[in-house]
Amino acid sequence: AAVQAAWQTLLACGARTETRRALERLVVRAEVALAAPADTDPDRLRTWARLLCGRGPVPAVDETAAATDELLGVAAESAAPHRPWWSRLGPLAPIALRTALGCALAGYASLALGIGRPYWALVTAAALYQANLALTWNRSVQRVVGNLVGVLVFAVIAPLAHTSGVALVLCCLALNFGAEALIGRNYWLGTICVTPMALLITEFARQQATGELITERAVDTVVGALVGFAAAVAVTNRRAGDRIEDALSAVERARERAARLLAEERPEPAALETARRALAAALVELRATADAASGEWWQRALPQERVVRTEQTAHRTLAATIRRLGLHTPATSTDGTTEDPRP
Repeated sequence: AAVQAAWQTLLACGARTETRRALERLVVRAEVALAAPADTDPDRLRTWARLLCGRGPVPAVDETAAATDELLGVAAESAAPHRPWWSRLGPLAPIALRTALGCALAGYASLALGIGRPYWALVTAAALYQANLALTWNRSVQRVVGNLVGVLVFAVIAPLAHTSGVALVLCCLALNFGAEALIGRNYWLGTICVTPMALLITEFARQQATGELITERAVDTVVGALVGFAAAVAVTNRRAGDRIEDALSAVERARERAARLLAEERPEPAALETARRALAAALVELRATADAASGEWWQRALPQERVVRTEQTAHRTLAATIRRLGLHTPATSTDGTTEDPRP
């Protein structure tokens, strides 16, 4: 499960920088340690782990031939085109239903309490929903903590902002800068700046009572988070586990087809290319399906080990098809060794 989560994170982080390539080699070493624990050096693994948790550079790891194959397959998977958006509407139906139900109930609950700005509760509920229930809970905690701390920040800076219109604008600019700088690093830290900025913006038309704004924002945040998460729990995604089985079967069928073509002496390039693209697309679908199902409740245990093994063998088969098609040619260095240029 940890290896699978590591691959999901690496494939989602964008450009394949040198740091990311070093992390990929470490994940491959973790897979090797799982597959053959008797052939690994525990002290070396612990040393790499300590270095990885520190503040220095990512530890350098020698790359074996098997690791090169798998990393090439991982690169091919990340470069594969994703399915069009309309083909993914079925798996997204539970999230859409959670969002619609949670936002509606949060707005009505805020209205029932007689709060002046029920849209704050609605927006809070809408901001919670993620790919699965576990991520939704995590976002709920971050949203509530960030908003409540942001309300306290507003209470501190409100007297300064009320001194003049220029001070109000400057405070909003400073908070906007802080939100942009922090929101990409940590959601709750970003909301600490977003919340007081939103409260100050409401005062551009006229100055309002600070205590009233603080009370309404705090109550709406708590109401929106509670009602929104309750809707996420009520709308279960029971079919997520079934989709994993389907995705695993699709990857296995695509890998077997590619392996049969590789076993031929002279496979047709067009057929091999089609098999390569089908295998890469199946791997992308498997990763997305496993990510969505990993945090859902009220379902049977997920086949995490099978997912990891299937991805590992499929990556290596994908690498073999790339080499057979001639899409990957190692560059020869001046000292007679070869270097693996990453796509």
